[in-house]
Amino acid sequence: MLVTTKAIVIAAIKYGDSSVIVKCFTASDGIKSYLLRGILKSKKGKLKIAYFQPLTQLEIVANHKNKGSLEYIKDVKTVHPYASIHTQVTKSAIALFLSEILNYSIQEEEKNEALFEFIENALQWLDMNDEISNFHLVFLTNLTKYFGFFPETKNIHRAYFDLQEGQFFDSSTLNQCITGENLTYFKQLIGIKFDALNTIKLSSERRNELLAIFIQYFKLHLQGFRQPKSMEVLHEVFK
Repeated sequence: MLVTTKAIVIAAIKYGDSSVIVKCFTASDGIKSYLLRGILKSKKGKLKIAYFQPLTQLEIVANHKNKGSLEYIKDVKTVHPYASIHTQVTKSAIALFLSEILNYSIQEEEKNEALFEFIENALQWLDMNDEISNFHLVFLTNLTKYFGFFPETKNIHRAYFDLQEGQFFDSSTLNQCITGENLTYFKQLIGIKFDALNTIKLSSERRNELLAIFIQYFKLHLQGFRQPKSMEVLHEVFK
């Protein structure tokens, strides 16, 4: 079936000498993987490798057979050309990190309009703003809403947060918990919007500690989730 849909590039892997397999999160069908034959050698054709950088927002015309095999892209265009995400070092590092996060966390081949719109709007905000040092933390916090493990806020005043249960408690449990200053900042991140992310003042060390907490939180709640390799790059750019 020929489909025209918006798509966000999640990952691109070289296949053979001249081809690439591209994984996209599509508005119409969720995760889809496409084989782009000869794209690394062809100088003609409509498909160029530049379209498939991490988190590029596209409109594609694709043949979806929906048989679990690699699909085919017939045509492509950029729907939101980024002004800075792929040219500024810090934003490129964030984009690489978030593409890994999404690659490990979104697996379903089914439409998820709310999640697509969240990612789409968040990336456009990142592209248009410069105070972004806490962006990835706010993104991860809000992303948990769409996977069903957003922290339970009913007892947010309590002194411990159980990462396994996703709830706050008065005392430490048998599971891994956070407390103290890390919990104070964790609470501030819950539900915050991107426009207010710089109201949270974090040292680079604290930011790294919170990031490690979020990665552990995702590991506990998403089967097969792995620690992104690009975390070290983030640590370097936000020293």
